[in-house]
Amino acid sequence: MSWLIHNETIVRIGFFGGVLSVMTLLEFFFERRPPRFPKSKRLVNNLLLVIASSFVLRVFFPVLAVGIAEISNKSGFGLFARLSMPVWLEGLITLLLLDCVIYWQHRVFHNVDILWKLHRVHHTDLDFDSTTGVRFHPIEIAISMLVKMVAVFLLAPSMEAVIIFEILLNSCALFNHSNVKLPLTLDGVLRRFLITPDFHRIHHSIVDKEMNSNFGFSIPLWDILFRTRIKQPKAGHDEMEIGVKGFDEKRSISLPILLMQPFLND
Repeated sequence: MSWLIHNETIVRIGFFGGVLSVMTLLEFFFERRPPRFPKSKRLVNNLLLVIASSFVLRVFFPVLAVGIAEISNKSGFGLFARLSMPVWLEGLITLLLLDCVIYWQHRVFHNVDILWKLHRVHHTDLDFDSTTGVRFHPIEIAISMLVKMVAVFLLAPSMEAVIIFEILLNSCALFNHSNVKLPLTLDGVLRRFLITPDFHRIHHSIVDKEMNSNFGFSIPLWDILFRTRIKQPKAGHDEMEIGVKGFDEKRSISLPILLMQPFLND
């Protein structure tokens, strides 16, 4: 698995570009909902947010979650550094625990006002497609990285497990934010163990109760376990409105506005 560590950047970029390309192609042929705005304009600004977030992480975080995993293992402080178990079991537990941390982080961002204003940038996208899955304010990305780094330090998983987790999380976000119409039977099977676009789209409803549900990004286990799951939107997927009340096109699309949005009046 050392190959994965040595080629981390290439693998990450490959998965990101590959999954985004596949989902964009599927959205073209199997569109779930007609877009309200030109995707080209939204895509450019959403992807520019990714670049801005990557810049912030590069400048302010010389060591990221993968590096923290190495430090924690060498220090012998973290949980897995003290336990002896098969590699596959440690990896599986790592994926589940980190996913649970992301679930609770997501809920906190919805319930703490100052954090919600940052996370709101993600929700004010007026359409819902794969680019929505990477539309996050750089400050939220920085806070999320801090949370992840603390969790990784306490767990001391392998570097490979952290890389795989981050690739899976990113790939799942691109998939479950996609505007792809899955056959109902396939969606019903998949959503038993994987967050599907129809499942997560409910979380982007303008209706407060629906917006505060379906927090998972990868698996539905945590929403089921902690009773935050809503199976279907009240208005139906075709009629439900996406976004946040009071945020129209002028406040929700251009990059400068997106960067300033958390600091503007509601």
